[in-house]
Amino acid sequence: MSNLKCLLCSLCAMLFVVVSYAAAPTDTIYAKDFGITPNAFEDVVPAMQKAIAACKQKEKAVLVFQEGRYDFWPTHATVKEYYISNTSSQEELSQKKYVIGLLLEQLNNLVIDGNNSLFVFHGKMTCFVFDHCRNISLKNVRMDFERPTMSEFAIKEIQPDHLLAAVSPASTFTVRDKKIYWYGEGWGMKNYHAIISNPSTGINRYSSWTPFQQSEAVQTGPREVRFNGDFSKFKGNAGDVISVRDPIRDQVGGWINHSGNIQLENVSMYYMHGLGIVSQFSENISFRHFSTVPPDSSRQMSCFADALHFSGCKGSIVIEDSHFKGLHDDPINVHGTHLKIVEKKSPTDILVAFMHPQSYGFEAFFPGDTVSLVHPKTLEYFGENVVASASLVSPNEMILHFNKALPEQTTVGDCLENITWTASLTVRNSVFESVHTRGILVTTRKKVVIEDNLFYRTGMHAILIANDALGWYESGPVQDVLIRNNRFEECAYNSAPGNFAIAIAPENHELKKGYFVHRNIRIENNQFKVYDPPVLTAKSVNGLTFTNNKIVQTHVLPGDTTKVSFVIDACKQVRLQNNTFETDWKPKLLMMHADKNGLKAESDIYVVTQ
Repeated sequence: MSNLKCLLCSLCAMLFVVVSYAAAPTDTIYAKDFGITPNAFEDVVPAMQKAIAACKQKEKAVLVFQEGRYDFWPTHATVKEYYISNTSSQEELSQKKYVIGLLLEQLNNLVIDGNNSLFVFHGKMTCFVFDHCRNISLKNVRMDFERPTMSEFAIKEIQPDHLLAAVSPASTFTVRDKKIYWYGEGWGMKNYHAIISNPSTGINRYSSWTPFQQSEAVQTGPREVRFNGDFSKFKGNAGDVISVRDPIRDQVGGWINHSGNIQLENVSMYYMHGLGIVSQFSENISFRHFSTVPPDSSRQMSCFADALHFSGCKGSIVIEDSHFKGLHDDPINVHGTHLKIVEKKSPTDILVAFMHPQSYGFEAFFPGDTVSLVHPKTLEYFGENVVASASLVSPNEMILHFNKALPEQTTVGDCLENITWTASLTVRNSVFESVHTRGILVTTRKKVVIEDNLFYRTGMHAILIANDALGWYESGPVQDVLIRNNRFEECAYNSAPGNFAIAIAPENHELKKGYFVHRNIRIENNQFKVYDPPVLTAKSVNGLTFTNNKIVQTHVLPGDTTKVSFVIDACKQVRLQNNTFETDWKPKLLMMHADKNGLKAESDIYVVTQ
């Protein structure tokens, strides 16, 4: 009997393999069969829409491209209205119209395999949207713009009365009436936000377009412009690169909305216009072998703003073996959104409002969600409740009805966070470089692991853990964070004098004795290469360890050796032990609003209280 069962099992397994192989071809859809031809420089959008429609008819589809270049034009692209977190205010952009190159709506179980193809977008477009989709995999694709909306030029020569510029081949311009005008396919630049970069050092700083606006431009060669004006106070040197863009975030690189089990693997974004890839109210998202890096040395910038932005997501967020280089804002930002109570209609009903002008218009709460109530000035969470019903009554306001009465202490001006939609975060084996802002921003109460990464000269804190209910309204507290085996090299030079590589900086403007915003943060086995003392600043943390780390002094940038290495403000259960310092200075620790008797620290750290 046993042998018969084994034989039947073997036959079933063989039959399953045969059926699987037989079924595979019917589930594979070839882009070429819809007239999507590589290297034709024709608009593939209409044919792409037909191919996606065919994929919808399959239970599990694989859409395969021949390797080559494919062009996406806005002419036949779908235009949809979306309200996307952290993009634009009503004043900046009254109509939220997104021009979408690759649109997946209510589509499940699809693999898109580009076979290392290059998708090239024209004008101002959103590269892709996954809206109400599940089990989507996008892999082996490179994406770029024919004319990036970032304009760049290198400084050839600078004197007090002029600057000579060599314009990048990717940047189109004209000189008219002694002024330079940047333009692209269907757009011209009206507002200016400038960054200056040193390609050899990887150091990026905020700059100003004012001297160029006030000067006279003269074209002196095919891609050479001389600006005659006052450059006596302009901070720049020959070899530096100026990158300038219009700051209005009128598109995004990609949008993942109300979707789940989304994977991007071996995807390179050579340029993204507007905010980067925004994941909003989605779950279980992974980016593996993902990069935002310019395609070649003729361009320094790959991203208009953030690269990966997660707002109100849940499940797991995993970013591994990835590379971020040349961004005008943060590579990774993970957060929720605090909404403010503007009216108490009854013990169970309230009217809440979006407070930051760039985040509004989307449903932030759903029936069954658990919310946490918070006093904004102290960031104290004082109660939880479950949403019975929620409705968006205007782009700026929602009415919430709860299962039970709110706490009596709830008042107009308090805020709410949706804690059902909070995600764990893993960032591993990745590189962050050539960015003048931060590396990773994270405020989520689920588990966070940041390990085996390189943070190379990020202009601000390599890692920032904030939480606020009065500014950006980005929530919330962290409860389990592990930062280990990373390398931090000369970070936060744009944040001086508070140029700490890691900042735990909740914006609780009033300290409540005995209440801590964050807890359980471990920073272990990392190497910090610093040019002057600041390493870590932490505020309102219960349970903070900084152990087995190595701090090495470098001399690449000028520094101030009198500054403190650590600031511990209103924290409890702090341990700084078994760290090594290869520095010319003796490390100092400034303690504020805390008793240093509760501190476990190296014997050679000089402790200052305030």
